[in-house]
Amino acid sequence: MAHLSSQPSYIRHDICSFYCARSSRDSAPKPRTATLRKLYDPSDPDHVEPRVLDTGALLLFFPAPNTVTGADVLELHVHGGPAIVRSILNAISKHGRSSRVRDGAIRHAEPGEFTKWAFYNGRLDLTQAEALGETLAAETEQQRRLAVSGTDGGLAKRYEEWRTMLLCARGELEALIDFSEDQHFDESPAEFMSSISEQVVALKRQVELHLLNASRGELLRNGISIALLGAPNAGKSSLLNRIVGREAAIVSAEEGTTRDIVDVSVDLNGWLCRVGDMAGLRSKEQSVIGSIEQEGIRRARERALQSDVVVVLLSIEMDADRKPTVSINGEVLEAVQECHATGKTILAVLNKIDLVVDQPRANKEAARDLHTRVCQILPMVPAGRICMISCRRASDDPTASDPDPGSIQAFLTVLTDAFSELTTASTGEIRDNRMTAAEAQSYWTASLSVTHRQSTYLSEGLRHLDDFLSLACYPQSQPSQAQSYLPTESDGTMEFAHSSDPNGYHGDRHKNLDAPNIVSDPDAHAHADDIVDIVTAAEHLRFAADCFAKITGKGESGDVEDILGVVFEK
Repeated sequence: MAHLSSQPSYIRHDICSFYCARSSRDSAPKPRTATLRKLYDPSDPDHVEPRVLDTGALLLFFPAPNTVTGADVLELHVHGGPAIVRSILNAISKHGRSSRVRDGAIRHAEPGEFTKWAFYNGRLDLTQAEALGETLAAETEQQRRLAVSGTDGGLAKRYEEWRTMLLCARGELEALIDFSEDQHFDESPAEFMSSISEQVVALKRQVELHLLNASRGELLRNGISIALLGAPNAGKSSLLNRIVGREAAIVSAEEGTTRDIVDVSVDLNGWLCRVGDMAGLRSKEQSVIGSIEQEGIRRARERALQSDVVVVLLSIEMDADRKPTVSINGEVLEAVQECHATGKTILAVLNKIDLVVDQPRANKEAARDLHTRVCQILPMVPAGRICMISCRRASDDPTASDPDPGSIQAFLTVLTDAFSELTTASTGEIRDNRMTAAEAQSYWTASLSVTHRQSTYLSEGLRHLDDFLSLACYPQSQPSQAQSYLPTESDGTMEFAHSSDPNGYHGDRHKNLDAPNIVSDPDAHAHADDIVDIVTAAEHLRFAADCFAKITGKGESGDVEDILGVVFEK
């Protein structure tokens, strides 16, 4: 469908003059009713027999304001021949140049213009517009679910509630500033500040949780990065080929075949993933390593540290007594320990299980021993994330007796379970007695759809909230420094690391509000520096409220117009 734009107040006139024949039926179509009409060229309306553009077109007219854009909308369903479509578009454009419409013409809509008019007419807010763009760009099932969850307007409603709360709190401070000497307040200034600080602390924790979940949502939106880590000939390239279902990497018995990183994108059960096959890790003590392979090993370790999930490939070998065993070299173990220290999700995959003897009892016992051995050499990997596969058997055709030869599908199930854990919305320590656990999970799942633009303003608003609390809860002689917030999780407790504080910035920093740094009598303090600057505190609340206004496009923020183009161009 071609998207055309015109001034809503004149569109009905243009519609009628375009499609109506000279008969008693010269009238606009009935709203929301499909009407069969002939389309004529309006360039010469006084001609005895105007030129017919399409002998039978369906017209659907939707009057404002109950339309997708909030303006009058006309849909022309014409025959799909290129010549017919081109002639109709040319006739509309030619007629539009002489019509009383915005910019003097009916024209093709600019990118995102229909969505922009929907925003201006109150049919969408900015968060819904961004979610619509994400929906159109979704390539996998998880991306589609993420985008659709943001189209209901729940996020915008939540941000508007936050903004309103901050404006009310700021109003209380303004009243305290302007009328404290002339009016009697039921609460003292200290009680005022304590009450407002408690509200801001609660809001701050919610914003922190939104940012944490936004980082998880980015994994769904941009894809989960997977690194295949292991020694040479462990089966990394073979596993990559089995995952993506094609020969994406060269497989050879010769060690060191893979030198550079081979990245392949794949849809795994609805999750967009980028799987990276890398050079095998081995130390110089094992053999002579050339400069190219050394660079490949360096890049492999760097890629593993940048990934979201690390799959450690271990290979079964037969010892001198022809018994299956597994070992790990120091280079691989060191790389795994580094990944564990940075909080990466780690899976261990034991390849070449086909080397284990075929007798059922011996096979079961040997597999159990190998699993125990992997748990010993990689204690940081949970037992449930240790898989046994055979890339060689995976090439066999599935049969009724063995529908998953090589156990590759079983491994992918464990892998996608790890994806689900990575991308599940966290509820942190926030509890609402009005909601059940399932309702709370659903409530916070919406925060996964927070976009990068929204995260930017949430982070900025969080800094202003922290600046307010620093004034309210600490002396002015201890000014707050510029914060850099990095969401982390430790033992199920949400924290935000402070880049300039070696001890870390914790989410419970402002829990103690029993003695806010404000007094009704300034003379009670020995130092004037210990008095809260209420004017500055109120300004921090205003700045934070403006950040939420920029997210939704509502409120009194002066530069909301500046960000509209950035949103709708997408």
